[in-house]
Amino acid sequence: TMPPEITRLTEQFLHAPVRVEVAKASSTAETVAQRLVKCGSKDWDRRARLREIIRSEDDAGELKNAIIFCNRKKDVSELFRSLVKHDFDAGALHGDMDQRARMAMLQGFRDGKLKLLVASDVAARGLDIPDVSHVFNYNLPIHSEDYVHRIGRTGRAGRSGRAFSLVARPDRKFLDAIEKMIGRELEWLDGDLTTLGEETADESRPSRGRGGKERGRERSSRDGRKERRPRKDEVIAEESAPAEIVEAVETEAAETPERRSPAKAEAPRARPANDGGERRAGGSRRPRRERDEPADSVVGFGDEVPAFMNILVR
Repeated sequence: TMPPEITRLTEQFLHAPVRVEVAKASSTAETVAQRLVKCGSKDWDRRARLREIIRSEDDAGELKNAIIFCNRKKDVSELFRSLVKHDFDAGALHGDMDQRARMAMLQGFRDGKLKLLVASDVAARGLDIPDVSHVFNYNLPIHSEDYVHRIGRTGRAGRSGRAFSLVARPDRKFLDAIEKMIGRELEWLDGDLTTLGEETADESRPSRGRGGKERGRERSSRDGRKERRPRKDEVIAEESAPAEIVEAVETEAAETPERRSPAKAEAPRARPANDGGERRAGGSRRPRRERDEPADSVVGFGDEVPAFMNILVR
């Protein structure tokens, strides 16, 4: 189970190291039945195909427990949540988990509390679980050597095991590397990739990620459903908005104290004190606030208007 990187490191620092091999790195156990399962390249299609195979093996009474291998920690988390959502007894195991959480997951899997364990390649090396009936490769490993380590988790100590690998069209190069390493072609479960339908059916499904809404609108337009056009009053409001804003700004500037002259500011002081019954020239009574003001009340700054208030804004 020594990868090439570690081999180069030992050759660099060790003096005359001795290599002991139990079996060739490219050999797989004869007690493990290996099958390839075609699937679409979309994540939702891959997850649905995996659930179908798991249920099929479970209904046949072959599935006792299984380890499901993913290439990325992100895929481990997403697949774990999907399996739990579909009422599977599943756990997750990857490198970002702390030691306590990892040990709890492994113990639950050993005790039979968890039937499925979704794991990254961290769990493929050094994982000591003697009785695992199935291994599922959710993703084909990028490095072909990892395939041997993955399926080696089942069929141990003379027991029989089963290994299923999901393969999409983009995974063809990884499959070729695996078959070249083990020296034989793997069998397909229900037809190879040539029997897979066109990817246009997969691409027509709306995406849940970024851009899904925009693509949905484009499909709606293509299907003949028209989008709502703006009403006439909305268009008029949008076109007239700049003029209204300019007018409001000019009105506000005209009402600011900076544009008032000192003479206008002192004008209210010239009114008589007892004018409760008098009316203005227009015939209307003055506001109550002005009638109740004492004669000697000071309006604004009074006679002491700051100089900057007298500057006219151009």
